[in-house]
Amino acid sequence: MPIKSTFKIYVLTFCLSFTMYHGFAQYKMVNLWNGEIPNSQETTEQETVEKDDIIKVFQVKKPTLEIYLPTKRNAIDKAVIICPGGGYRFLAYDWEGSDIAKWFNSKGITAFVLKYRLPESKSLIVAHEAPLQDAQRAVRWVRFHAKDYNINPEKIGVIGFSAGGHLASTLGTQYNAPNKFKEQPIDIISARPNFMALVYPVVTMKDDYAHKGSRNALLGKNPSDTLITRYSNELQVSENTPPTFLVHATDDGAVPVENSLNFYKALKDKGVKSEMHIYPYGGHGYSLAINKGHLQTWTDRLYDWLQSL
Repeated sequence: MPIKSTFKIYVLTFCLSFTMYHGFAQYKMVNLWNGEIPNSQETTEQETVEKDDIIKVFQVKKPTLEIYLPTKRNAIDKAVIICPGGGYRFLAYDWEGSDIAKWFNSKGITAFVLKYRLPESKSLIVAHEAPLQDAQRAVRWVRFHAKDYNINPEKIGVIGFSAGGHLASTLGTQYNAPNKFKEQPIDIISARPNFMALVYPVVTMKDDYAHKGSRNALLGKNPSDTLITRYSNELQVSENTPPTFLVHATDDGAVPVENSLNFYKALKDKGVKSEMHIYPYGGHGYSLAINKGHLQTWTDRLYDWLQSL
């Protein structure tokens, strides 16, 4: 066979394989905002990624949703938006993002990993407002596109880890914060999640139990009492806060367990259906807690709770 013909066959086979591979891919990335990103200004900053034992993303300028789909035969009509942690300084993107998405897929749930803007970036105008703006838009985007992914628009939840738990709890308690930008039709859709899961979450910004690193990154080193109160989410719970699932370890040396305890009490006082699991050990930042003994069962408890909703 002539060399040219062999080469053509090789190229055709490669292209076909490439197409088939991407045709079978179960995830894709979409930009959260079309056109101008609100509350931002142009800078020379660049998003950076560190790859070590986990993938860390810094200086996010263009927030995205990465979409993870279960197989059609396994899919149910629930969806969840995942907020990775990282102290509002970086995003633990795989550890508390894509790995979690794959777990949800194994249960038939469509998952969206939110790459949200981080408040220490100089590209932000009002830094502390940007993460919530991205989280609100994420819920609206998923709700707007629900039919495209066979999702029930009234079964869209949020889960957050550590500082991502603070963002999730901010969304769950302040989902109706007014838009401070020129709205598009999508921006009038409800941003209220239908359920919320918080895993070793930062909740309060008050001195007694605050995670100082997250507070400094979000609010600055000398925040006003008004800002501290605004972002202490145990103080923002209402009767309309969505049903909530909480997980924390008693020996968490980074984010005191009182963050979850006090949030649970606030939920109880407002009559919000909630469930909390406090483990005696585990520390902080354990993700799926694989090979962590009894702690590893927290995902089983979450799945049981999701089925009860």
